[in-house]
Amino acid sequence: MSSTRRTAVAAGVFFLITEIAAIAGLVLYRPVLSDANYVAGAGADSRVLLGGFFEVILVAAVIGTAVTLYPVVKRENQSVALGYVCGRLLEAAVIVVGTVGVLSVVTLRQGLAGASGADKTSLVAVGRSLVAIHDWAFLIGPNFVLGANSLLLAHLMYRSRLVPRFIAVLGLVGGPLICASATAVMFGLYDQLSPWGSVAALPVFAWEVTLAVFLILRGFKPSPVTARDIPPAQLHAGASAA
Repeated sequence: MSSTRRTAVAAGVFFLITEIAAIAGLVLYRPVLSDANYVAGAGADSRVLLGGFFEVILVAAVIGTAVTLYPVVKRENQSVALGYVCGRLLEAAVIVVGTVGVLSVVTLRQGLAGASGADKTSLVAVGRSLVAIHDWAFLIGPNFVLGANSLLLAHLMYRSRLVPRFIAVLGLVGGPLICASATAVMFGLYDQLSPWGSVAALPVFAWEVTLAVFLILRGFKPSPVTARDIPPAQLHAGASAA
């Protein structure tokens, strides 16, 4: 297996991990997001902590996609490739902020909710504030920044022809669409987790999943970007045959 093929497989695996970890994390710490009185209640701390662990995996995978792809896509356009790396790092950092907010709710409930004389009203208010931090981080990171990152990578893939054009088009369409949806959520047109938000996120989800599957099963398509990775003997043999 060539180094470029290994890069493709690794990037595809990282993309699949981001999808699995993001969904698992959101499902697991849903009790904190849906129960306004979670801090003052019985809680589901083990489940929420497991969700936070999946978010840590998500952060590592997000960074992994950028670091793995950079040596290849920089050959098409180094500036855009560097922008993609920086964007993924920003996305990962924002996800961390949201995760810390959710996990802080667990700490608050465990440390203060059972204390004698604790002001439950104040605890609930603080808990809601921490959840609000998560919600805004979720809007900015896996929506605005993700949309911009998808657009950058899809542009590189489209220009370099490393993957079939229809896969790159999914990213070119999905990136701006999820940014537009995030703008609508920001100004109160609908909620983050709503049918409209889900529909707007489908192209980006399809882009990342199809990209991951293609990279794992097929690798990068032959193109000028990958030509330098063909062994000299093979190039010579091809030239002789011609």
